[in-house]
Amino acid sequence: MSTPSTTASESAGASLRSRLFVAGLGMAAIFAAGTFGYYLLGRGRWSIGDCAYMTVISLTTTGFGEVLANFEGTPYARLFTGFLLVGGAGVVVYFVSALTTFLVEGEFLQSRRRKKMQKLIQNLSGHIIVCGAGGTGRHVVAELVATGRPFVVVDPEPEPLARLQELFAGKVVHIQGDATDDNILIEAGIQRAFGVVASLPDDKGNLYVVVTARGLNSELRIVAKAVDANARRKLEAAGANAVISVNAIGGLRMASEMIRPHVVGFLDKMMRDQDKALRFEELTIPPISLLVGRKLAASDIRKTRNLLIVAAKTEAGDYTYSPGPDFVLEAGMTLIVIGESEAVRHLRTSSLFTPEAES
Repeated sequence: MSTPSTTASESAGASLRSRLFVAGLGMAAIFAAGTFGYYLLGRGRWSIGDCAYMTVISLTTTGFGEVLANFEGTPYARLFTGFLLVGGAGVVVYFVSALTTFLVEGEFLQSRRRKKMQKLIQNLSGHIIVCGAGGTGRHVVAELVATGRPFVVVDPEPEPLARLQELFAGKVVHIQGDATDDNILIEAGIQRAFGVVASLPDDKGNLYVVVTARGLNSELRIVAKAVDANARRKLEAAGANAVISVNAIGGLRMASEMIRPHVVGFLDKMMRDQDKALRFEELTIPPISLLVGRKLAASDIRKTRNLLIVAAKTEAGDYTYSPGPDFVLEAGMTLIVIGESEAVRHLRTSSLFTPEAES
């Protein structure tokens, strides 16, 4: 999901900003030199305001004449004006050029970036739309990047989106816009999406996201963040499949750190391992899978795929924990496994799982 062209555009934008900054410093320096130069030449006879005004009309070549009194009686005043005109002309031209380039090309680069993002989004299907790039959304994005899941981030502010791009090396496909707006979610490809994560900072915003998303795609899986525990019922009634209370999760984590620190340490190590993206994952066996009717020992999931099956859930909702080698796999059964995310993706798209995948 790398977007090198977008990164190049951002580099060009940074170059434009740097050029404008240097030009602005030059302009400020020549203005300050002119203002205080006149003030010192006049030995305090002219106010700072008059000196600044004389500098402005000189640099802009407005031609109002010598607005400072007793100009003729001040040695070197006209000579200083000449040097100011000659030296300042280049700085003014450079500043105007940099400002014009920044405004014109900056707008062009922004439009170009948006078009490239739109093209990337149009090629996505079965992706996840993350609404909100703040603290919660940033952790959601980190997990999606680590597990290789396609996603689009939507946020109304440019700063959090820029931080995500910096954190994840330009791998973040995003849209700057209001996630409660139908048109923005349509632009994010909600009709083709697998799910939506509503991670805005307030419950009201997340409620609007859930209602809007559910209205646009009835098949979506929607996971919403609840700040207030009382918001859970409203979010579920609006169409959220799951509601996560950040306070409840935080409290559970603190309790776990206290009473089962080694378990928490193991899970943290598993999640943060840079060499192997080990995760708890789920695999639902389709009716056409070659696994249907096979015993677990003959499935090759453990032996060749290096995936450990922790539990199996039937369509009726019954769980079998740590199934043995004689356990028979059924269509529609969901396997809870632990292993590398890449191995899970390979199994999910293999001919063993979906026979037409390699036909």
